[in-house]
Amino acid sequence: MKKLLILALMAVACQCGIAANKTFPVKGTFVSPADPRINYMGRISFTNPERPTWNYPGVQIIAAFEGTSLRMMAKPKSGYFMAQIDQAEPFKVAFRGERDSVVTLATALPEGRHLVRLMYVIEGYEFYPEFWGFVLDKGRSLIAPPALPTRKIEFIGNSITCGYGNEGYDKFEHFEYETENHYYSYASITARNLEAQHWVVARSGIGAYRNYDGPKTGNPESNMPVQYEYTGYAYDTKLRQGPTFLKEKWDFSRYQPDLVCINLGTNDLSTPNYDLKLLKQNYQKLLKMVRSHNPKAKIVLLTGSMLYNEELRLAKQLLDEVAAEAQKGGDKEVYRFDMEHIDGDQFLGNDWHPNIYQDEKMAGELTPYLRKLMNWF
Repeated sequence: MKKLLILALMAVACQCGIAANKTFPVKGTFVSPADPRINYMGRISFTNPERPTWNYPGVQIIAAFEGTSLRMMAKPKSGYFMAQIDQAEPFKVAFRGERDSVVTLATALPEGRHLVRLMYVIEGYEFYPEFWGFVLDKGRSLIAPPALPTRKIEFIGNSITCGYGNEGYDKFEHFEYETENHYYSYASITARNLEAQHWVVARSGIGAYRNYDGPKTGNPESNMPVQYEYTGYAYDTKLRQGPTFLKEKWDFSRYQPDLVCINLGTNDLSTPNYDLKLLKQNYQKLLKMVRSHNPKAKIVLLTGSMLYNEELRLAKQLLDEVAAEAQKGGDKEVYRFDMEHIDGDQFLGNDWHPNIYQDEKMAGELTPYLRKLMNWF
């Protein structure tokens, strides 16, 4: 059995360059992305239900199937996913080539019923990934998947939440998609620890008022209070260039989290040219926006783990003030939590970001706090 599972988890790219429709020249049974037995999590546009698309990390696709093999179809150059078959070890799947449209997720599985979990683990704002469906053994079909967790979290953040560089080994090496893996981010680990769904609105470099190294007056065209309203991320919301879904306002009724964690401020304060008054005003604006769309959620304002010294002190003080003033104004469900900053090169990935060991530390700090806050025992 173990040998069969090892064989099953060999992800082999098949460069077929085919279209995702019911007449494609690949042996087996095609399953449309619109099949109601597929569960999705994350900010996904279903404007074309045959080709759901997104560009935030953490999007998940879950399905149960019959048979001995499974192939996945996606738009070529969609980027990287983590895949898990049943309870076996997750593995990375790549759609990076010009003609990579089919990847084998499992083969030689024991005959029977199986479960696949997929997570998009990078920021897709350059790739605009699309899921095109599954291919099963001939004559086989999907079956009803297990119910999604009833606990629901939303993470709003920047590169730390995305998992930027967390598979990297050298703090002096720069960003590569190959070393970004949201599956191993503190957010994803925390959600698994708490057996909760988690949806992500995060982008490297984004701030509450000023993106990384932005002007002192801020980036009102592309900061989080602007981007939060949309299904996908677009750098300049005035232009909204790219696929149609970038112009799509998010329907907040599709996901009402029990808990929202906001981890912003690092980019606002990471270079000296910042304005604390504008940062506070915009953070308050974002908090009110999040509250208006999620009236029943507990909201936790986070710091960690890339600020130090004066900037860390200022971030903590500012968020303490925002939380206290929100509570004084009648919102009693706003909370604060500080994760420890990175302490040692052994916890650094690319560009001085947390590596997976630091992500595990942050999740280890955050999980018990949230468990107690939410009474999720």
